[in-house]
Amino acid sequence: MAPPPSSSVCIVVCLASAIALLSSINHARAQTAPPIAPGLSYTFYSSKCPNLETIVRNHLQQTFNSDVGLAAGLLRLHFHDCFVQGCDASVLLDGSASGPGEQSAPPNLTLRKAAFKAINDLRALIDQSCGQVVSCADVVALAARDSVALSGIGIAHCTSFTNRLYPTQDPNMNQSFGKNLKLTCPASNTTNTTVNDIRTPNAFDNRYYVDLMNREGLFTSDQDLYSDSRTKPTVTSFALNQSLFFERFAYSMVKMGQLSVLTGSQGEIRANCSARNGGNGFLWSVIEGIEESVNAF
Repeated sequence: MAPPPSSSVCIVVCLASAIALLSSINHARAQTAPPIAPGLSYTFYSSKCPNLETIVRNHLQQTFNSDVGLAAGLLRLHFHDCFVQGCDASVLLDGSASGPGEQSAPPNLTLRKAAFKAINDLRALIDQSCGQVVSCADVVALAARDSVALSGIGIAHCTSFTNRLYPTQDPNMNQSFGKNLKLTCPASNTTNTTVNDIRTPNAFDNRYYVDLMNREGLFTSDQDLYSDSRTKPTVTSFALNQSLFFERFAYSMVKMGQLSVLTGSQGEIRANCSARNGGNGFLWSVIEGIEESVNAF
C-alpha cells in the first residue's frame, strides 16, 4: 500500500546524535561521518529546547527499568519509519483522524504498541518544557539513539525462531545452544520470550557478532550473516574489534537518519504525532534555523 504523505519537520539529522553515542558509552568519537544534508544541524535545538536530550534520556531510563524490551521496539520503530519515504515520523500515523495510516501496513503490524505510547509520552513532556518546537521525527530519532545507549539488543518471541528447533534442530545452530533454547521454548507455539544476545543481553556491544561466530544466533537471517561468504568477513571484523563496530554503527545510523528528511516548510510539527494537523494546524517555517545551520558548518 502507498504510505501517507509525510507530515513532520526533521531539523536535526534524524539520529545524527548517534555519533555522540560513541562517547555516551565511553568510546572515542568516530573518525568520519556522513555528509550533513542541507538544512540539518546537530545543534538546532540547543537554544529552542536546551533540555531536549535530558528529557528524552531521563524518561527512557525510567521506562526501561520496568520494560527493557521497549528499547528494541523504539529502535525498530525508527528503522520502519526511515525506510518508507524517509525519516518523517509517518509511521506514527494511526489513521484515526487523517485517513489511512502507516501503522496498519502489514510490515508495521508487529511494531510494539508500547513504542508508540512512549513517543507520545515523550512528546507531551517535551511540549510541556519547550512548547511545540520539536518534530515527531526528531523525537523518534532521539528515542532510538538513547535506546541503544541505555540498553541491550532486546528480546525475541519463541514463535519467531522455533522453526529452527522443531521438528528437528537446525544443523547450523550450536547443539548446546539449541538444547537450552528448548528449555525456554518447549513447544513451537509457546508464548515465551528469550534474549537476543546470551552473552550481554542488557548491554550494547559487539557480542551479538561473537554469538554468530559460535553459531548462537537466534534467527536464520542473523546466522546467515556468518554463513554467507559475502558477509562473514564483516561479522568477524565486528566480533574481533568492538571499536570498529561502534564506529560503523554510528556512521550507518547517521546516514540512515538523513533519508528524505523534511526541512523548512516541507512538513509540519504535529500537535499529535498520531495524526496530521488540521487545516489550521501549526505549520512552522524554519528558514532562520536553516540559516543558523549553514553558518554553523
